[in-house]
Amino acid sequence: MGVCLDNALVVQSDCSLLLEIHSSRAEEAREAIAPFAELVKSPEHVHTYRLTPLSIWNARAAGLAADEMVTALHEHARYPVPENVDQTVLDLAKRFGRGGSGVIVLPCGAGKTIVGLATMEMVGQTTLVLTTSLTSVKQWRREICDKTSLQPDEIAEYTGEQKRTGPVTLTTYQILTWRSDRESEFPHLALFRARPWGLIIYDEVHLLPAPVFRATADLQARRRLGLTATLVREDNREGDVFALIGPKRFDVPWRDLERQNWIATATCVEERIPMTQERRMEYALANRRAQFRIAAENPAKIDRLRQLLEQHEEGRVLVIGEYIAQVEAIAKELGAPLVTGKTPQTERERIYDRFRRGELHCIVLSKVGNFAIDLPDADLLIQVSGMFGSRQEEAQRLGRILRPKADGRAASFFTLVSRDTRKEEFAHHRKLFLTEQGYSYRVIIADQP
Repeated sequence: MGVCLDNALVVQSDCSLLLEIHSSRAEEAREAIAPFAELVKSPEHVHTYRLTPLSIWNARAAGLAADEMVTALHEHARYPVPENVDQTVLDLAKRFGRGGSGVIVLPCGAGKTIVGLATMEMVGQTTLVLTTSLTSVKQWRREICDKTSLQPDEIAEYTGEQKRTGPVTLTTYQILTWRSDRESEFPHLALFRARPWGLIIYDEVHLLPAPVFRATADLQARRRLGLTATLVREDNREGDVFALIGPKRFDVPWRDLERQNWIATATCVEERIPMTQERRMEYALANRRAQFRIAAENPAKIDRLRQLLEQHEEGRVLVIGEYIAQVEAIAKELGAPLVTGKTPQTERERIYDRFRRGELHCIVLSKVGNFAIDLPDADLLIQVSGMFGSRQEEAQRLGRILRPKADGRAASFFTLVSRDTRKEEFAHHRKLFLTEQGYSYRVIIADQP
């Protein structure tokens, strides 16, 4: 095939595919390559895909033939397809066969739990749902009761509160991997190993590669489903997820879902807050570890926080931070309830329920707010500190406010960063994943105090 400038796809010899989204044939090309190419980046003008062993495996698992993939590349390529790319696709297709498990990647609020429920119905066998916390267990129970015909007594919980198994069993990674000491066996895990599950659902599956979660990998199951908002990991061990669960079966740019109203429209703002001269001197003289905390707990952030709350009087607000002392001080200053890892589960649920009913308009959270909080009306999140440069955490926190709002209102994500510190560097790294998804950050540099 020769040069065809009307085509939208550029196929490169390193097996990367560049899709010019403003081309008249862009959507046609996207639909053709999506079943066998992995989306890597989706900025404003050119989306980057890559052909990988897993992406080809996915396609073969879905029944797509190797020659169909090669044909799609040639039909939509603007320039001749490098010969080595054809050969790579054909070779990989021969090596990888069909499978019945995998990972679904969708942003928070886009319906991952619904995907899990639909899979449970399709499989129709005993199901084990592994989650990150008791809060998540309660959330899954609510969704199952609300959206399926299962009766409450068919949904068992195996937690610190009660230990039952049933047609559907909800538990946490922590319970399954608990043991009295490092030399002991996992008592709860042994019980689950003895039972042949038809389906295991791994919620927040990006946490699975951590060593403490590996013990769950040998549970017997015919099918495994991983659910996550992002497979990004700072240790670059995303491949462990696929090795333990199965290939990635679905991923889509967040902005595409936003345009289709599956998630709320969101704006992202990074505000660089100055420190006083005294605190700047303290920062300069401190060791590196102490510098992180000095910058993170900059008292000037509280002043800016008050201003933001005044500007968003009608907002449903979540304030989230990394350091307990900091969030405790903020909660006291604002007169808002605080949820940390030490907050009893009954108290957490009471606070969340009051927020859902509109009785509360602001909650202050420690990093427990990164996962499994179902507060669909939250539309403003203010991040006062984070875990160094974690892209995963940035994406998870934005996800807390992405559930579509009943009235269609947009969401706002503010992150407060101490100016002229290494926190600016960390903030840049934290937002890389979201900028690759098409989000842009407006940067505001505040005046010196």
